[in-house]
Amino acid sequence: MNASPTPANPCEQALAAWCGRWRSEPAAAPVAVAYSGGADSTALLLAAQQRWPGQVTALHVHHGLQAAADAFEAHAQAFCARHGIAFLTERVQAAHAVGESPEDAARQARYAALARMAGQAGVGCVLLGQHADDQAETVLLALSRGAGLPGLAAMGERFERHGQVFGRPILGLPSAALRDWLAAAGHAFVDDPSNADRRYTRNRIRAVLMPAWEACFPGFRPMLARSAAHAAQAQRLLDELAAIDLAQVGMPPEIRALQSLSRDRQGNAVRHWLRTQANVAASAAQLEELLDQIAACTTRGHRIHLKVAHGFVTREGSRLHFAPPI
Repeated sequence: MNASPTPANPCEQALAAWCGRWRSEPAAAPVAVAYSGGADSTALLLAAQQRWPGQVTALHVHHGLQAAADAFEAHAQAFCARHGIAFLTERVQAAHAVGESPEDAARQARYAALARMAGQAGVGCVLLGQHADDQAETVLLALSRGAGLPGLAAMGERFERHGQVFGRPILGLPSAALRDWLAAAGHAFVDDPSNADRRYTRNRIRAVLMPAWEACFPGFRPMLARSAAHAAQAQRLLDELAAIDLAQVGMPPEIRALQSLSRDRQGNAVRHWLRTQANVAASAAQLEELLDQIAACTTRGHRIHLKVAHGFVTREGSRLHFAPPI
């Protein structure tokens, strides 16, 4: 009796759909895949190689944060050699500074390294293996922090960082589907032991909150992803409105022209100005205080001075001004 045929890699269909939304072929190839050796990036790497044979490069980042990192790198290199996939690796120092989240420090170091290797390989896009479980965790984390629309929108399918295009084609696939396929197809992958360390917020969400949510609302992950998509759409509309308003009030904003807008539109325009021109985000409390100061600015000598992120918003003549720290 013949064995059952191996099912198709679920990443292949997801990748094809993502390409239809974001890419033009064949000009967009070659591509790279951020490859840790874990289940999600392994399944995505094999799907990319199936779609673009001989045009895919695996990019591996060695964080140096745990003893298993050398073994992860060795596994990734051997796997790529076995499957005829080009392989690049870079070792980074991902230790966090005082007051900085270890996860954030590692993330920043990882993206910078991926962008450098992508430039070295001459690829147009780096694909990331974040999946539906990761997206659900991101939404729950944003909710727990009282995030606004940008946070609730969670992870986007396409973005640019360090001058490099990144894509997330498998955000709609649950982790279990990837692992089931890898097991059926006989492909090895590694499990990062740090994922079980509950000192990290995401790991606590994964180990405690996600199972409880699943017990109450089976199959909730696609619903959270849908909510994130709605939030992303709403944020895009707010960005379009902010661009229209800023075209009228100027860049940087003219205070009297800002005052002619409703308070909500003032806040939306100022937030957009700070994000796009100064690459900073005001907290909710900072933004409310700034709007109060704008409302009170009715005389020529009125002073505006408010700390936002690492700098200050001040008044310069008739306009707002953002001054980074000296």
